[in-house]
Amino acid sequence: MSPTEDTQSAAPLLDGRYRLEHAIGQGGMSVVYRGIDESLHRPVAVKVFHAGIVDIARQEAELGVLASLEHHNLVSLLDTGVVTGHDGTHQRYLVMALVVGQDLEERLSVGPLASRHIAEIGYDMAEALHYIHSHGVVHRDIKPSNILLVDYGNDSDRARARLTDFGIALAAGVERLTADGVTTGTAAYLSPEQARGGDVGAPSDVYSLGLVLLQCFTRRREFPGSLVESAVARLSRDPVVPEPLPEHWKQLLRAMTAQDPAARPAGAELVTLLRDAVIAETAGTDHVVDTTSAVSPTAAGTPRAEPDTARPATLDTLPDEALHRTTAMAARLFDAPIALVEVLDEDRAWSQSYIAEGVDEAARNINFRNGFAPVPVPVVIPDGSTHPEMQHSPLVTGPLGIRFYVSVPLVKHDGAPIGTLAVLDTKPRQATEADLANLHDLAALAVTQLELRQESLRTTSDSLPVAQVTGQQEGARP
Repeated sequence: MSPTEDTQSAAPLLDGRYRLEHAIGQGGMSVVYRGIDESLHRPVAVKVFHAGIVDIARQEAELGVLASLEHHNLVSLLDTGVVTGHDGTHQRYLVMALVVGQDLEERLSVGPLASRHIAEIGYDMAEALHYIHSHGVVHRDIKPSNILLVDYGNDSDRARARLTDFGIALAAGVERLTADGVTTGTAAYLSPEQARGGDVGAPSDVYSLGLVLLQCFTRRREFPGSLVESAVARLSRDPVVPEPLPEHWKQLLRAMTAQDPAARPAGAELVTLLRDAVIAETAGTDHVVDTTSAVSPTAAGTPRAEPDTARPATLDTLPDEALHRTTAMAARLFDAPIALVEVLDEDRAWSQSYIAEGVDEAARNINFRNGFAPVPVPVVIPDGSTHPEMQHSPLVTGPLGIRFYVSVPLVKHDGAPIGTLAVLDTKPRQATEADLANLHDLAALAVTQLELRQESLRTTSDSLPVAQVTGQQEGARP
C-alpha cells in the first residue's frame, strides 16, 4: 500500500504494523498521518516522505542519532522504516509520539501569552537545546510551530513545551535528513550565520529561540518577508527589543540574538538564565486594589493600590509603564498641559496622569467624577466656558481654567469599555479626525498591556481553548 493513498480503517497496515487513519499535516517533503500502532494499540504520528525526495541510504546514520535522543522536552522518534509503492518507488517513514496540544504559533494567534508562561516555555526549550547540543545535534529550525505546548489533561497550571520536527537537524559527522538543494530553516527565524550560508552550530539554535521568545511578547515576526528580505534585515540590524520589557528580559533577549555566535549564552548558561527568568516572573510582590471600595486620585504616576503578596510585581509593571507613557504621549500629541487615564480592570483600578511643570496643583485632583463621566464614545469639548454642562464646573471657573477637553474610551478586544483617556488644555481648540485616530491608537496600545496582564493571571489551561487544544496533534509538523 502506498501511504499517500486515501486510507480507511480497513486498509492494509503500513509495514504490517501501522494503520493510517487520516492526514493531519503536509509539507513539501512529507505527509503526516494520525495512525494506530496495532502492535501496542496506541495512537502515533507517522511522517511519510515523498518518494524520491531524499536518498534512503544516506538517512540511516542520521536516523540513528535522532532515535537515540530521549528527553522530556523532545517529541520522541519511536520507529522508522521504508515501504515500496505500487510503482516500485521507495518511501521513508518515521513514527513519532502523538502528543495532544497546540503549537506555539497557534497559541500566539489566540491571544497574548503571560510573561511567566513565556519564561517557562523558554526554560523548557533551553533544557531541550542543552540536551541535543551535548549530543552533537543542531536542530536548525527552531520556530513557534515546532514548539508544542502539551496538554496532559490534568489541569496543570502551566504548559510543558516540547521541541518537535528534527527533519533538518544536523548531527556531527552524518548526512542531513533533507533533500539536496533545499534551503534549511525557516526564513523568519534564521540566524545571521544561516542567512550568510556559513557554518551552523549550537549558537544558531539559541539565536532562533531568542527570536521566538521575542515574538511571544510582540506577537509578530521580527524579520518577516521572503528569504532574501528576511536575511537582509537580520544582517543589517539587531532585533528590536521593546523598551517596556523588564531589564532581565531585555538583557537576555539581546544576548540570545547577538550577531556574534560566540557572544550568545549556550548550554547550562542559557538554562540558568531562563530559569532565573522564571523565578523573576513568579517572585516578588504585586499591588492590588479592592475594586469595591471608593477610588481616590493620587499624584501623577502613582498607582492606587493595596499591597498583596499573592502575585508577582511584574504583573503590573508593564501596564503601569504603558499607562504612564500613554498619558505623556497624549499630552505631547495635543501640546497640552494635562492628560489622564483611568481604568477599572477586572481586579483593580488604575490611574495615571501627566501634569506639565507650572500647572496648578489642583490638576492632581482631577478625576472622572469631577464632571467628566466616562462614556464608551469619544467626547470633544472645544471650549468649556460655553459648554452647558461644563461652564459652571470648578475646573473651568477655578484656578485651572480648563477650556478644552477631549477623551476616548479604552475598549477591550471584546468591545467592553474599561476606562477613559483624556487630554485637557487651558486654551479653547479643536480636535481633528486625525487627532482622535491617534488618541484611539494610544488607548489601544494601553489596553493591549492590560489584557496581557489579565492573561498572566490565568492558568495555562484557562488560556488554551479546549476545542483548539484537543483538536491539534504533534503529527501536524510535516
